[in-house]
Amino acid sequence: MAIALQKFSLSGPAGHLEGVAHIPDGAPRAVAVVAHPLPTMGGTMENKVAVTLGKTFSELGCVALRFNFRGVGASEGEFDGGEGETEDLAAVARYAQEQFGEALPLLLSGFSFGGYVAARAAQKLKPQHLVLAAPAVGRFAMPAVVPDTLVIHGEHDEVVPLADALAWARPQHLPIVVLPDAGHFFHGRLTQLRDIVKRHFSGVEL
Repeated sequence: MAIALQKFSLSGPAGHLEGVAHIPDGAPRAVAVVAHPLPTMGGTMENKVAVTLGKTFSELGCVALRFNFRGVGASEGEFDGGEGETEDLAAVARYAQEQFGEALPLLLSGFSFGGYVAARAAQKLKPQHLVLAAPAVGRFAMPAVVPDTLVIHGEHDEVVPLADALAWARPQHLPIVVLPDAGHFFHGRLTQLRDIVKRHFSGVEL
């Protein structure tokens, strides 16, 4: 499937937001928004995990949007610890549905801090699907998520220990897909991450 990359910009709650859309051939099945890791630790929409998620969703037939949170790259504003970033994600989701189809299902995803932001945004936006890669539980006040959320975590995550992720998931009876011997950034395991997401949506009506 041919995927076109298209830069976009919109007026967000703290000023201009920049991003990149992965646009598949043909009519899109859904809109996916991908949130990047912690800006104060160098996280941007060009993070390899965020890019992998964007590519994967576009290969599944979604229009997938990556974007820079406020204060990152050309996006205006300042880091807000998650509160403002949740508003940023909501603004991008609204923009995506306005541009590509109000009736399209919404999929939210995020890596690390972006997973925390996506989980927060999901409480208000009620997406059809939520995909979290190494969400920053323990470092931020992760909310509970819906039971069919896909959570992928590395066994040897050096930033967000697997034990913390399990402690968050346990009271929710929430399954976690654990990649043995993988670290926080899924080095050498991005293809496996992609395949897990694709299998999750195999036969699923987006």
